Amino acid sequence: MAHTDMNTRTGTSGSTGSSTYTPAAPDRLTRGEVARTLLWSVVVISAVANMAASYSGADTWVHLVCGMVTVLCGGTLAVRALRGRR
Repeated sequence: MAHTDMNTRTGTSGSTGSSTYTPAAPDRLTRGEVARTLLWSVVVISAVANMAASYSGADTWVHLVCGMVTVLCGGTLAVRALRGRR
C-alpha cells in the first residue's frame, strides 16, 4: 500500500476550497536504515568469524576482536532502537 502524505497539497478544486492530496515522493532509504543494515551485517559477519575461529583453534586475540566488534555493533543497534522509541 502506498504511503500518502496528508500534509502535501497540490491545489484547490472549485470554489469551496477543498484540496486534493497526492502521494508523497517514493520511499527512499534513509541514512538510519543504511546504518542499521550495515550494523546488522557486521554483527552477523563478526559472529560467524568468531565461530569459525573457535572451530579452527585460532589465537585468543582473534576471539577477543570478533567478540568486541559483535558487542559494539549490537550495543549500537540497541541504543539506536531505544532512542528511536522516544
